[in-house]
Amino acid sequence: MSGTSSVSVPFLAPSPIAAEQEEGMQLRPRFDAAGLVTAVVTDHASGDLLMVAHMNAEALEQTLASGFAHYWSRSRSALWKKGETSGALQAVREVLVDCDQDAIWLKVQVEKPEDTCHTGRATCFYRRVGPHGHGLLPALDRA
Repeated sequence: MSGTSSVSVPFLAPSPIAAEQEEGMQLRPRFDAAGLVTAVVTDHASGDLLMVAHMNAEALEQTLASGFAHYWSRSRSALWKKGETSGALQAVREVLVDCDQDAIWLKVQVEKPEDTCHTGRATCFYRRVGPHGHGLLPALDRA
């Protein structure tokens, strides 16, 4: 299965009982058929949306164990510690899970915010969709 590892992870399997999965107090990530959950990443202080990535069980385990964000690169089929080469490390300040546990929300502090995106920007969301879905336009500058 793509996106998985032979590393043993401490997660319980998703519960077939909706109330247990949605209201229970156990982390039971619901990985998709590729073995991934979506990770939404925001700046802990400002709340700005930085990026969206994917995590397999090993990436989630490494994130929780180390306190630094790890992801699964779908294009490289490899585990990736965010900022390991760029210096834009993401120190995790809070981890939240959505209702059915198929998405993770990381609130992070970034060491080099200007390099959050591989394009050299502080966010991956630097364009907005034009009126009626026509074209892409620069995002509004908040400065």
